[in-house]
Amino acid sequence: MTAVDLGLPIVRSTPDGSARPDTPLLVDRFGRVAKDLRVSLTDRCNLRCTYCMPAEGLDWLQKDELLTDAELIRLMRIAVVDLGVTDIRFTGGEPLLRRGLEHVIAATAELEPRPRMSMTSNGIGLKRRAQSLKDAGLNRINVSLDTLDPDRFATLTRRDRITDVLDGLDAARAAGLEPVKVNSVLLRGMNEDEAVPLLRFCVENGYQLRFIEQMPLDPQHGWTRTNMVTAEEILTMLSAAYTLTPSETPRGGAPAERWLVDGGPATVGVIASVTRPFCAACDRTRLTSDGQIRNCLFSQTETDLRTLLRDGSPDEAIADAWRATMWAKAAGHGINDAGFHQPDRPMSAIGG
Repeated sequence: MTAVDLGLPIVRSTPDGSARPDTPLLVDRFGRVAKDLRVSLTDRCNLRCTYCMPAEGLDWLQKDELLTDAELIRLMRIAVVDLGVTDIRFTGGEPLLRRGLEHVIAATAELEPRPRMSMTSNGIGLKRRAQSLKDAGLNRINVSLDTLDPDRFATLTRRDRITDVLDGLDAARAAGLEPVKVNSVLLRGMNEDEAVPLLRFCVENGYQLRFIEQMPLDPQHGWTRTNMVTAEEILTMLSAAYTLTPSETPRGGAPAERWLVDGGPATVGVIASVTRPFCAACDRTRLTSDGQIRNCLFSQTETDLRTLLRDGSPDEAIADAWRATMWAKAAGHGINDAGFHQPDRPMSAIGG
């Protein structure tokens, strides 16, 4: 196998056992600070994308396993006020399926300091709720769209709902949930010929396109490198139709590498978690819909905050457990290591 630059910090000795610095922030042993919280609101989804879940769906979490609105809001308050989180991304499953979503967003908007809030959605139902989400305090949105062809969309998602997604994008733009970003996954033999059409569509409509390399997070554990369309392939296809210039805007902890399209201002991004890992700059911490903290998307372990919430633990005990979880974060996700094992939970249960 060809060696892959993991983008990891150089570690000359094992840091295990080193003392955690006296800081309230979510620091780890490699100098990273988690300020971006990904919050999964539900594991349920109303699409059945072939690379995400089987046609019959999954064994959904029961209601009593999910965090209540009050529990969710309390954890976000601890994250923002006590742990220094500045950005919150609501994910799923499909977050629009969460009852009380606008209430949760409005309560989060009242936190001091106010975090920046975004959401990743499949766009189903967004048309009728985009304005209420904006009014509640949501700043912007990402919408998943892998194809512009109605028949191909129905094949990929097992639902004939592309019109709803396109209408949702229009509504998000009209409501001011900007920048409106589009997330696309290209699959070999299915939709890799749509790289250029997807970019053209986004440029013409003022959306920001982000291609995402398919990752090993499917419940079937059927992911293979041969089916994954790589960042290099995507950029080659786009460069045949557009002039791409690397963006000079600092990337920071953002997962996407960005390019100006024909000189700008339009941009396109590629999130290359597999072939161009960006673990060294990762600033994310993750909360699942059942109250588990994950320090990495591909982590094999979780920390149970739901039990702490429900047994009456004070905020500081919860914050300390969260800090300890992030302090134990590994240098990288290990996808390209010989001993890599896919997480037991699929993407829909972890949160995007």
